[in-house]
Amino acid sequence: MAVRGAITCDIDAPEEIDRRTQQVVREMLERNAVEHDDIISIFFTATEDLTSQFPATGARALGLGDVPLICAREIPVPGSLPRVVRVLMHVHTDRARGDIAHVYLEGARVLRDDLPG
Repeated sequence: MAVRGAITCDIDAPEEIDRRTQQVVREMLERNAVEHDDIISIFFTATEDLTSQFPATGARALGLGDVPLICAREIPVPGSLPRVVRVLMHVHTDRARGDIAHVYLEGARVLRDDLPG
């Protein structure tokens, strides 16, 4: 199963990217009752205006250094939301697809207005 998430950063700084990445990953784990050993891998993207740090670096600081993590650049669509870290977490779970809680925080809430806040 996959859990989606996203969060915006206020500035392009390593500490900010680490803090915000950790915030969204923690929330994804908590809301879905995912334990460390349930994580298969995590795929991160960052918008082209976030260049000072890999989001995976922040995730490793949460103790996820043994989990396969990868980062990529988000497609720079004109008019898209700036300074966004997106997350796609692959997990083992018995939850039904409709019971997965996708997490969109800070300014990224506007990306999925169909989800509860």
